[in-house]
Amino acid sequence: MRVMGVDPGLTRCGLGAVEGRPGAPLSLVSVGVVRTPADDDIGARLVAIEAEIERWLDELKPDAVAVERVFAQHNVRTVMGTAQASAVAIVCAARRGLPVALHTPSEVKAAITGHGNADKKQVGTMVTRLLRLDAMPKPADAADALALAICHVWRGGVQHRLADALARARSAPRPAPVRREDA
Repeated sequence: MRVMGVDPGLTRCGLGAVEGRPGAPLSLVSVGVVRTPADDDIGARLVAIEAEIERWLDELKPDAVAVERVFAQHNVRTVMGTAQASAVAIVCAARRGLPVALHTPSEVKAAITGHGNADKKQVGTMVTRLLRLDAMPKPADAADALALAICHVWRGGVQHRLADALARARSAPRPAPVRREDA
């Protein structure tokens, strides 16, 4: 399974893709960051993020996209920018019919490090080890995007297969009901 992770943000939007399956070694496909100037118009910034995400989707052809779930922060402006960048990633994937999963930061940290309160350095260190990289991906947004993709390979793949099985079971023809007659 090839998964593209997106750590949304307006100034820095982390992108990372990994390939693998649960229980097997993972491999790095690509990692990077989309940067937009803080003094640019919001529309121009979102278009730049969209263009880069579209380019990644065209080139990498992932099976799924994992996006960090936006959570409440004290800075409303930061939350809004993160939510807007997140929506762009979701729309780009949905346009292609790709499954999109939203993972919380604590869910990703728990999957990667074993505990949901890990700091960015711990996440980056584990991403480096899990992908057998020579150096930690920088900036942290890049490592976070890879962590999202890894989390989805490990957790989301199972969830996706369960959802597919349930959908098949619901759409399967049902046998006619058996009528019982009381004597």
